[in-house]
Amino acid sequence: MKEYYVYIMASTKNGVLYIGVTGNLLKRVYQHREGIVEGFSEQYKTKRLVYFESSTDITSCIEREKQLKNWKRQWKKELIEKTNPQWEDLWHKIAS
Repeated sequence: MKEYYVYIMASTKNGVLYIGVTGNLLKRVYQHREGIVEGFSEQYKTKRLVYFESSTDITSCIEREKQLKNWKRQWKKELIEKTNPQWEDLWHKIAS
């Protein structure tokens, strides 16, 4: 069964956050890291994967993405820090 992902990219711990949804997390994060994603992510250098969650339901992922985009910044930081308190780049976790 296909998995879909809601993910958060960051420029730094206290920098800019980018929230997206994808059906291929590895490819999408690679695109962010290499600056292939034009627009917001390219402009603000959101190259570090700091959070992701998955589902087999694309509709629920899209709804979750919209929900997170409407959250206050502090809530987003708390969500990230529940599973990634040091704001480590999770790229190596998904790439290995």
